Amino acid sequence: MRNARDRAIPSRTKQVIRDVFSKLDYDVLGDVYCEEGGVAFWKAHKKKCQTMGIRIAEALKQRLSQKGRSLYVGAGVAELPLLVLETLDMNRTVEAYNLREREVHVLNEACYGLPLTIRASPAQTARGAFDHLWMASVLNDPECFPETSALCYGRANPVRFDPAAFQRERTQILELLDVCLPKLSRPGIVSTTVEEVTWMTDWLTRNRIPFHVETQLYPTAIVGDPLCFIRLEATKPA
Repeated sequence: MRNARDRAIPSRTKQVIRDVFSKLDYDVLGDVYCEEGGVAFWKAHKKKCQTMGIRIAEALKQRLSQKGRSLYVGAGVAELPLLVLETLDMNRTVEAYNLREREVHVLNEACYGLPLTIRASPAQTARGAFDHLWMASVLNDPECFPETSALCYGRANPVRFDPAAFQRERTQILELLDVCLPKLSRPGIVSTTVEEVTWMTDWLTRNRIPFHVETQLYPTAIVGDPLCFIRLEATKPA
């Protein structure tokens, strides 16, 4: 990994991040993220998304190479500092996906003029190889996977828990991983949360791909799940 000076984000990049956040339509985002109280939510989280996002971006900069490719599954407001860093500071290509069309419109409006576009389509449609996969707070999303989320966070009610629904969610999660993880080149990096590590390591183990889960954790701004990095080892020559 690079030293602290190498991972520091230039002031011009931080200014671009601040500019992007200043252009976001928080009224619309409030409706997207909250059933009620959206204005108060973003008043509390806007600054945190910037500061925590920059810290994660600095950590990611240590681990990624220049001019690589990243696949972002579920790229939202919290991922904006990372997307700006990769495209402006590291000359990397990012393919970012988010199924919430209203949020995607807001994000792309705020990022107008930058070399990145967020797509309102499934990440499974991404083509080619990537050396970095971002999948954080996706597999335990209570909107997409309510039963799985309840299990992950210890909220499952033994009386009301629906095992059949969980099995369907589990199948969907495994299908998503079966499409996205093979797109990773080796060596490669997976950015994910501690709650999702088990899904990742299970897939990597079953597919006999050597990996190492880093112990350093990074707090996140919106969901609050700690983020970590998984390193995929290089393919050994035959």
